[in-house]
Amino acid sequence: MAENISRVFADATAADPTRPLLTWYDDATGERTELSGATLTNWVSKTANLLVDELGLGSGGTAGVLLPPHWQTAAVLLGCWSAGLTVAEAPGDVDVLFAAVDRLPDAEKWSAGDRYALALDPFALPLRHVPAGFADYVLEVRAHGDHFTPYAAGGAELVERARRRADELGLARGARVLIDTAAHPDPLDWLLAPLTRRATVVLCAHLNPANLPTRTASENVTQTLP
Repeated sequence: MAENISRVFADATAADPTRPLLTWYDDATGERTELSGATLTNWVSKTANLLVDELGLGSGGTAGVLLPPHWQTAAVLLGCWSAGLTVAEAPGDVDVLFAAVDRLPDAEKWSAGDRYALALDPFALPLRHVPAGFADYVLEVRAHGDHFTPYAAGGAELVERARRRADELGLARGARVLIDTAAHPDPLDWLLAPLTRRATVVLCAHLNPANLPTRTASENVTQTLP
């Protein structure tokens, strides 16, 4: 049976759901957010339940994701894939759109039945002002259930692409890998390829090179992507 993304994610967290799976740094703001496998699974489940229970979406549905590398982006993407949605790679007609507030002009290129805006603020704070035509993802997703049984269909081709990319990047199995978002903005690099290796990620935005030695030591980093 072809492997799907939800199975890869589940396998990556199964051995120890409490270990840090995704640690987020933003050197421009000083933010550090650490998510265990269990915590990220909770966010993924809430997102999938939002899509299925509130929007009535599922296998065959489509999503647009106008979000930078971020821990909330991981929750959105994995939630979409868990619910059986295909994430579109170019502007067009989709069932649901997720957009960062600084990408709202780009959102005009998309036609979507439902639209969610994300501030990507520390501590997952809700939006101060919700843009017209959008709902606040953080506010809406919190109301949904903590458990979701992923849809079995779809995603096999994307998993194979992620495995090939992990080979190209030389990702070691079980590594604790530090990734600069500026160098690797594609979720294939910073999210899916590491998951196929059951690696954990230290994801760094606006990375200050001066912080690397201390961060590498404090986070027990075993590999840094070039």
